[in-house]
This record gives sequence, C-alpha cells and structure tokens, in this order.
Amino acid sequence: MSYQSIQAQALSSDIVNTNVQTLDNIKRIKSQKEQLKKVSKEFEAIFVTKMISALHKTVDKEGGIFGSDDKYMDKFKSFIFDEVGRQIANNPNSTVGFAKQIYTQMEKALPKEETEIQETAKQAAAAQGLKHYRELNKEI
Repeated sequence: MSYQSIQAQALSSDIVNTNVQTLDNIKRIKSQKEQLKKVSKEFEAIFVTKMISALHKTVDKEGGIFGSDDKYMDKFKSFIFDEVGRQIANNPNSTVGFAKQIYTQMEKALPKEETEIQETAKQAAAAQGLKHYRELNKEI
C-alpha cells in the first residue's frame, strides 16, 4: 500500500468521524424541531459542498481556484469545499434556502411538542370559558 493511499484513507476516516460527531451532537438535542433545523442546515451544507465540487471540475486546472493542480491539493480540496459549504449554509444572509424549505416541509410531520400541546390546551380552555360566559349572558 502506498503512502498516498494511506493518507487518503486517513483523510476519509477523518471526514467520516466528523460527520458521525455532527450526527451525535444533533441526536443530543432534546427538541425535535431543533434537531430538524440542524439536520436541514447540514443537508444544505452537504448539497452546497457537492455543488462547489462539481463546479470546480469544470474550471481549467491551470487557472483554477488553486492555481496549477498539485497532486496533494486534491486531498485538501474536499476540506476546503466542506468548510465553504458549511459557511454558506450557516450564513444568515445566504440565499440558497434549502434548509428553510426542508424545515418548513418536514416540520408538518413532527409530533407536537409539550409546549405546543399546553398552548393548544390553554386556547381550548379559554374558548370554552368564553362560550360559558356567553351562555351566562344570554340567561341574564
């Protein structure tokens, strides 16, 4: 096994470990809505990273982002593209917007959280109290 293939395997395992750590951190969040927000952002970051990587392949190697292509730069491009993708996805002024759309669509499928259930119960109780108040006024 060559030195370069060992390096490539080490870099690949670092990327996998980072992704697993990110997922573990998301699992620790109690609120499903917060988990969905994080996963939506992560998906957007992955999508933007893949898009940047595909776009980079269309650029001339001599005049590309990194100048003349070096065989070792291929190992680090993925890290750079990952970070740029994350920065774009986490930028509040980003106009990509996949994360927001994913969140909006998938939020509908989430079960209601305890605070939402309590709020709905309060509104129902208030509506019931108003109905009872109106019935009392009719009798008077």
